[in-house]
Amino acid sequence: MPSAEEARRIGRALVSQLDDYLLPRLARLDAPLLVVVGGSTGAGKSTLVNSLVRAPVSAAGVLRPTTRSPVLVGHPDDMPWFRKGELLPGLVRTTVSSADPRTLQLVTAPALGPGLAFLDAPDIDSVVEGNRKLAAQLLAAADLWLFVTTAARYADAVPWELLTTARLRGTVIALVLDRVPPEAAGEISAHLGEMLAEHDMSAAPLFVLPEVALGGQVLLPEDVTRPLHDWFEKLAADSGARSAVVRQTLDGALAALGPAVEGLADAADDQALAASALDERVTAAYRTAKRVVADGLQDGRLLRGEVLARWQEFVGTGEFLRALESRVGQLRDKIVSVVTGRPTPGRNLQAALESQLVTLLRGVSSDAAEQAYAAWQAHPAGSALLEPAMQKPSADLAARADRLVRDWQHWVLDLVREEAGDKRFVARAGAYAVNGLGLAVMIAVFTSTAFIPTGAEVAVGAGTTVAAQKLLEAIFGDQAIRTLAERARENLLSRVDELLDAEAARYTDRTSAVGLELEPGATLRQAAADVERSRGELALTADGDR
Repeated sequence: MPSAEEARRIGRALVSQLDDYLLPRLARLDAPLLVVVGGSTGAGKSTLVNSLVRAPVSAAGVLRPTTRSPVLVGHPDDMPWFRKGELLPGLVRTTVSSADPRTLQLVTAPALGPGLAFLDAPDIDSVVEGNRKLAAQLLAAADLWLFVTTAARYADAVPWELLTTARLRGTVIALVLDRVPPEAAGEISAHLGEMLAEHDMSAAPLFVLPEVALGGQVLLPEDVTRPLHDWFEKLAADSGARSAVVRQTLDGALAALGPAVEGLADAADDQALAASALDERVTAAYRTAKRVVADGLQDGRLLRGEVLARWQEFVGTGEFLRALESRVGQLRDKIVSVVTGRPTPGRNLQAALESQLVTLLRGVSSDAAEQAYAAWQAHPAGSALLEPAMQKPSADLAARADRLVRDWQHWVLDLVREEAGDKRFVARAGAYAVNGLGLAVMIAVFTSTAFIPTGAEVAVGAGTTVAAQKLLEAIFGDQAIRTLAERARENLLSRVDELLDAEAARYTDRTSAVGLELEPGATLRQAAADVERSRGELALTADGDR
């Protein structure tokens, strides 16, 4: 579906935030506050982190991208929490620099006070897609996002998209405007302030760092970073302030789950509706096929051609009649008078019946496959699920149809034998009579109302129909033959249904394989409602019931 890719992205992001941040943070509200330093390429994030802790802990340089894997810097007393891996569990901990983006380098910095750690993230607009995805993942795990931009890049679209996402998620944000020419500081700061107000982020602290020449140094001068350094030092020293930041971000992240999950629920409902629509198109195609077969067993069309000729020959031999008891034999003259043809074995008739039915089944299966294929091809989700071979019946359809008809014929003979088992004629006439009667029942199935002739049937079967009816009625009785023919017809249609259902399953198995629940959106909405109710009970902020 058109909404699927975006829903997958949102779903993955939600699961990542649950695993990376929400669950571990809910389990440990008192864990050290994590400041994720993020921003545009070349904004000076690594240099800023190094300068704040007064040590070259994160690689910085002119080559891009510089930060290939994230670096977490914290006080030695806080390292056990980050080393356990509850936060960002998908990243492998290491103590050495690595080019692997799925590793998290842990670096201790005694100069940084306990209770607060910095995480230097990859560029949010990196040329490497993996870096961009990792940056977004890390930002979603932040208690506080320190966004670093420059005088030349602060108006770029990508950062503002992420800043807006962070605001909607409730993340506490602070901004650093780096490398600002002294002569333009006022103008640029004012413009950035206007943009923050437009995005409803005017309350976010803003630190403006002037452009300085580092020369061979790797750290910014202390007087440049002093305001930012002091702000973080106070935050690290004040457990109440840290707790307020953690609770605000956590409460905002929990509140943001509702709208995000609602969007997922809508997409999930779209999926379920699409699957239902696709299944119904297949059902309609194969329902038509079943109806064509049922009609073919009632309107006499199957009595035409080879079947009719073989039936006339079979009944006209006289040998069949001589095999029956005397009261049936008395009908011989009348039957022979309305049928013609030279004697042929019953096997020819059985083969003709089989061929006619198999031809019908192959035809309706082919039509249904083409209809289902065309219906799915016209649907955006269905077209992606198709394979060219599905436009035709299964490769073994003909063999399965042959087997179906043969099994049904054997079933009819067993039925006749069972119904006439204690009649004297069976013992006297033997298997030939049973086979003949079974074939007569099969012929009865090929016409409506158990051989009660309509105009169409008379035109097709003429006296043959009447002869067969009289023959069977003489042995079983009027009601019995109706019952036999009806049972044989129902059994055949049941077998046909199974055959066509198996053909339809080539399509419906592809929708069922998705594993969609009947109402997947309802489960998601209920989960979101449960989280929102629990958030209110937890009251993370003073207005936790907002």
